[in-house]
Amino acid sequence: MTGRFRGFLAAGVAVLAPVLGLGTGTPVLAADWTWSLPGHVPEPRVPADNPMSAAKVELGRRLFYDTRLSGNGTIACASCHIQAKAFTDGRALSPGSTGGLTHRNAQPLANSAWNATYTWANPALVSLERQMEVPLFGDDPVEMGVTDANRAEILERLRADPVYPPLFRQSFPEEAEPLTMATVIKAIAAFQRGIVSVDSRYDRYLQGRASLSEAEMRGMALFFGERAECHHCHGSFNFNDQIVHARSREVETPFHNTGLYNLDGAGAYPFPNRGLFEFTARPEDMGAFRAPSLRNVAVTGPYMHDGSIATLVAVIDAYSDGGRAVRSGPQKGDGRLNPHKSGLISRIGLTPGEKRDLLAFLGALTDETLLTDPRWSDPWQAQR
Repeated sequence: MTGRFRGFLAAGVAVLAPVLGLGTGTPVLAADWTWSLPGHVPEPRVPADNPMSAAKVELGRRLFYDTRLSGNGTIACASCHIQAKAFTDGRALSPGSTGGLTHRNAQPLANSAWNATYTWANPALVSLERQMEVPLFGDDPVEMGVTDANRAEILERLRADPVYPPLFRQSFPEEAEPLTMATVIKAIAAFQRGIVSVDSRYDRYLQGRASLSEAEMRGMALFFGERAECHHCHGSFNFNDQIVHARSREVETPFHNTGLYNLDGAGAYPFPNRGLFEFTARPEDMGAFRAPSLRNVAVTGPYMHDGSIATLVAVIDAYSDGGRAVRSGPQKGDGRLNPHKSGLISRIGLTPGEKRDLLAFLGALTDETLLTDPRWSDPWQAQR
């Protein structure tokens, strides 16, 4: 990232060192969090009841990687969100703590601070704090497996670690009891909110600090032009179309059917992955999902809401064709003819060269710093 951001990190570590046993001295209050962003990226909106601080982000990082937060102590948030994969997990569907698979593909977490809604198709989830309740408490499927029966035990596991109580007190000084499930959720949300990815070669190109290859330049022209039309759903600074930031006045939350399925010839998608239809029961919402950010997309496969497309090359092929035709099996059907498909999805007929150029540009969206930055890494690794 930028030098200023690295400088802030050093200051934050110095503040946290006494609390984390990294040095000696009396703990001090956490420094205020500072966003350090390039000019083309606005500051995110942060909930008034969960302000950012260096201590809180560090606390959230430790909780994010801690398997003791799951009911049976077997998985952590990081089990499905791996830093080297831009906080996805490389699987179509992810196993929860009891072995059951999630219904949908694990989404990347970087820049989630700017998301207007969360998960693939839930218009009611509009904050990271609320979203955290899904993997923690959800039972269809079970992910972290936190229940009323084991909640107290999980909190006692955390209280028993000498790192946690002082860090909770520093992060939530206004709370009479700082270590609760509510503050656990706030700390993890703060950590996720702090995972920023704005240092790809494309970002550096915008700042005049890097150049793109000829193929990448051609791919960028395709991406933002009217031939490939990718920008209609992925044209924001975060390469998606549901964005909220500190200066937002009106927030749009579109969902899109991209023609992946057409089980019955009338537009059906396989249960329980029917998109926005699961909330509205309106036929026109069948198969409508949130457009994910394309940042780091080269390392976040497999793709689509159910992980059903293995490679980025195949994704480009599907969009070039105006949807996907499943030729055999229980999901057989021609998604290209889905009557609920978005009007933005039509056959483009990209040439092989154009597909290669588009793939090259998408590769320029990878933020190599994000994939290895120690700020977002596993703090428990040295103890294992």
